[in-house]
Amino acid sequence: MKNPEISYPAKITWCPGCGNFGILSALKKAIENLVSQGVKRENIVLFTGIGCHAKIVDYLNINTFYSLHGRAIPPAMGARIANKELYVIVCSGDGDSFDEGLDHLIYAAKRNANITVILHDNRTFALTTGQYTALSPKGFKGKSTPQGSPEIPLNPHELLLSSGATFLARGYSAKIDHLAEMMEHAIKHKGFSFLEVLQPCVAWLNPTQEYNQKVYEIPEENISSREEAAKKIREWPYTNGDKIPLGIFFKENKPIFEENI
Repeated sequence: MKNPEISYPAKITWCPGCGNFGILSALKKAIENLVSQGVKRENIVLFTGIGCHAKIVDYLNINTFYSLHGRAIPPAMGARIANKELYVIVCSGDGDSFDEGLDHLIYAAKRNANITVILHDNRTFALTTGQYTALSPKGFKGKSTPQGSPEIPLNPHELLLSSGATFLARGYSAKIDHLAEMMEHAIKHKGFSFLEVLQPCVAWLNPTQEYNQKVYEIPEENISSREEAAKKIREWPYTNGDKIPLGIFFKENKPIFEENI
């Protein structure tokens, strides 16, 4: 049943057509589902960094913490250590987590911190008008790379699989029902959860047509196998993959950081 209190009546200032609208809708749905299953809404806490993604805290009537650029994960981990009843979610952009805050992201995965990181992956520093990030496609022409980026982008899942993440998944902002399902799985997982969301930026990098043609949902098979996860993760290494898999790539149960300390 829809909870009208989840939405906060602030004016939404994202660009019309931005993929963040889909992420917001999916997160509302996931939170409503969790609350309907008995999770206390006051125990759900959302942390953000700096960027277009971070405005999401203005539109949700839940406990939130607006952090510094690339620094959302440390306070999120601190909150979870202090209160083990919390469901801690971090929304972050690709520049926020894979440029400014990469060290925090890797260590959270390494420690198996019991938090969920939802990556708003528009593959550019959108709020500062289109500079390239560590996840921008090779050849991307932005404000800082007018001749095109010469770099091959990182594969975020490959990096975090090797760093020790215990839940890896991908969704797409235009597939809201599937994305909400992935969010719910990620939030419920005990351990470090990473959910990448393909999020077109209509202003600076808009691969909507490519995504619509290439994305496909994978079944939940062999998700406990690191070898199978690695194969699926490499299907779309931010170059010229013909298909882009969506779904859960990897999931395992290990002691969480709070238990280890």
